[in-house]
Amino acid sequence: MKIAVSSSGKDLGAQLDPRFGRSVCFIMVDPQNMAFEVVENRQNLNLPQGAGIQAAKTIVDNQAAVLITGHCGPKAFKVLQSAGVKIIIGAKGSVAEVIQQYKDGKLEVAREANVEGHWI
Repeated sequence: MKIAVSSSGKDLGAQLDPRFGRSVCFIMVDPQNMAFEVVENRQNLNLPQGAGIQAAKTIVDNQAAVLITGHCGPKAFKVLQSAGVKIIIGAKGSVAEVIQQYKDGKLEVAREANVEGHWI
């Protein structure tokens, strides 16, 4: 299983970036051994619209089973949910801390987006 975390940096000590679509990068973590890889999100940082949808596609393309982030809009949420990705929103802390929170059962899967869409 692979867990994606929206991140402000490129290692497990980096803080979770609450902006899913415009996060600096995603850290893809194997929670069993904490091995990780960095997936850049640079291509979405300055998009005038659609950053969340494109970021969701990145998560799906990298075969993450779970996404941990701060905020997720309705369009990105729908893309992720349709692909079977479990979405956890409202998380805070470092990448390593939120992975541990997930492993400890302290984070709940979201049922809906927690921000309004910008282009509805």
